[in-house]
Amino acid sequence: MPDNGFEPKIVAFFCNWCTYLAADLAGTSRLKHAPNTRVIRVMCSGRVDPQFVLDAFAHGADGVLIGGCHPGDCHYQEGNYKALRRFHLLRRYLADMGIEPERVRLEWISASEGDKVRAVVDDMVAKLRELGPFRPATAEEPGEKVEVAS
Repeated sequence: MPDNGFEPKIVAFFCNWCTYLAADLAGTSRLKHAPNTRVIRVMCSGRVDPQFVLDAFAHGADGVLIGGCHPGDCHYQEGNYKALRRFHLLRRYLADMGIEPERVRLEWISASEGDKVRAVVDDMVAKLRELGPFRPATAEEPGEKVEVAS
């Protein structure tokens, strides 16, 4: 795809105890990564409601990144397992809506993995550039007539 100047917007929901600290470590370590993410700190990845993801897309996000503790290391014991179950259901739901699965990503990133935050963000930005801007499906395409039953 030719470079059209498109820069994706990514909403990132990061766990307070691991991924958010890793993002902070990346910043304090001066690890450079694409500046396309807007981070929202949540207490646990298991607290990321699927509606948050849908709202992010509705408000202009091109992709959503969810970051949590590695399985077995959750501050709340099982929050990341809850996040994983929700993530799989959410991707199926988004696919039914015609949204590419690459637009939503779940990553386990511990507090000491600032370099992984950099790599994940850069990789997601590159994939979203290939996909192009998110365009929600409309009920009526231009020139298409929609019949309404009376």
